[in-house]
This record gives sequence, structure tokens and C-alpha cells, in this order.
Amino acid sequence: MQDRIQQEQASPEVQKRVQESFDRQGLMAHLGARITHIAPGRVHIVLPNRPEVTQQHGYFHAGATSAIADSAGGYAAATHFPEDADVLTVEYKINLLAPAIGDHIEAIGTVLKSGRTLTVCQLEVYGVREDGERKLVANGQQTLIRIDRPTP
Repeated sequence: MQDRIQQEQASPEVQKRVQESFDRQGLMAHLGARITHIAPGRVHIVLPNRPEVTQQHGYFHAGATSAIADSAGGYAAATHFPEDADVLTVEYKINLLAPAIGDHIEAIGTVLKSGRTLTVCQLEVYGVREDGERKLVANGQQTLIRIDRPTP
């Protein structure tokens, strides 16, 4: 089933809308994060390891880990809404399970329940080594609110 989920893609229109929105996020650009997968209700964001995103012991900083998890969940939720809607995080909780080490970390946001107003997402962050070995380093849950853009 994991292979099927990994291969599933959002429509080209949704992929374009999500990627364009992501590209406008100053923090994601500052961190050097990039989206690697957009599917209905699921988005993956990768953050390469470099000194600017680590803490004093060399692990990925919890702030960087949490930031990409938050964005992955937000964009996963956005895949369920029309073009004239945005989402904002209402709250999220992250449990840091292990030191985040590796060539990069990968955040996966997955919609658990999408409603008319509120959406709940699962957040997972994996440390990924150069050889491809993955370790779950953070897990969380997020609630987002749908905001309809005003018509001009």
C-alpha cells in the first residue's frame, strides 16, 4: 500500500497551485526546503542537512523540523480545497522522538479528516541517511482552518 500512496499524484492543477504557494513562503526558501511529492491529502517536504538548520550538537533543529512538518500538513489539507481557499494552522503538537540526523529530513503531512471548516492532519518527520535508511524522528497532529479568499 505504501508504494501505491507514494505513486499517487494530485492533479496537475492542484500540484501547480500548491507548488506556487510553497514558492511564496519565505521561511521554506530560507531553510532550503522543497516539496517532493503532492498527492490528494498528502504532501512530502524535504530539508537537506546543512549547518544553518542544525542546533549546537549537529542535529536538525527542532524549529526546522517543526516548520517543515507544519507546512507539509498545511499543503496536504490544501489539496482538498478549491483554488479560492487557503488554510491556516490553528494548532499543532510535535513529539520529538529521536535526534534528527541524516543527509536530510523528510516531513509527511497526511489528512486524517477533512471538513468544511477544520481539517486534521497527521505529521511525520523522518531522518534519512545517504544509504536511504529512514528513522522516524518526530510525530504530531495538526488542526487547520479553511479560509476563503474574498472575491475581488
